[in-house]
Amino acid sequence: MSVTPEQLWQTRYGLPPEHTPPAALAALLAHRSVRAYRSAPIAATIVADALAAAQSASTSSNLQAWSVIAVRERERLQRLAALAGDQEHVAQAPLLLVWLADWSRLRRMGASAQQPTDGIDYLEAYTLAVIDATLAAQNAAIALEAQGLGIVYIGGLRNQPEAVAEELALPSDCFAVFGMCVGYPASAGDIKPRLPQSLILHQEQYQVRADEGAQIADYDQRMRAFQSYQGRSDRPWSSIALHRMRDAAALTGRHLLRQALTRLGFRLL
Repeated sequence: MSVTPEQLWQTRYGLPPEHTPPAALAALLAHRSVRAYRSAPIAATIVADALAAAQSASTSSNLQAWSVIAVRERERLQRLAALAGDQEHVAQAPLLLVWLADWSRLRRMGASAQQPTDGIDYLEAYTLAVIDATLAAQNAAIALEAQGLGIVYIGGLRNQPEAVAEELALPSDCFAVFGMCVGYPASAGDIKPRLPQSLILHQEQYQVRADEGAQIADYDQRMRAFQSYQGRSDRPWSSIALHRMRDAAALTGRHLLRQALTRLGFRLL
């Protein structure tokens, strides 16, 4: 029996919608992170479909400043899993897609045409490439989920970006923004609650709500119930979020990202 958008909305927010969401929204509302997979391989045609979806995403000035690497070799997956903080699902996934902010292609085009590409050296260019890669990846995620696959993003690849670049033979001006594990789910998984829309949506200008604290406290209660149901720590979301950003050490190596990016060719002027 299919789950309706109204049911999925209630699961996501803890309250039913005040309107009737369109049926097409169900696939998006049903998203969940999947970290356990069946061993079934993923057909090349499915990857091609996901890539077509990714390349159909918006891209700034049609520069298409991204690439993606499909990793299936078990030994390489194990090495990348270690670099990403020993995440076992990276080692076990049938497929890992590594999404790249990639200006190397345009650098080569410029060198071939004997044209300058100094604009790549600015922070704006880095930001543009990261945004392009992210938009493309999310389109691919939707396409993969539509074909019955599960995904989870792997930001841990930024823990040791230079080692990841060496493992993947990345050229200069190319950076692994994140990975994406892909596979057929071994179990259904659960839909994680999100903050209420009233804390996310602002009208005309940014406005801090007088009841922000109370709404976060309510969300903490929903997240504690969710995590308890999953058999995990029932610490409040607010405590987890603050702990995750408490200091440089909490960034698990990513506080050195600027220096690593410079060594990878990004000047960030």
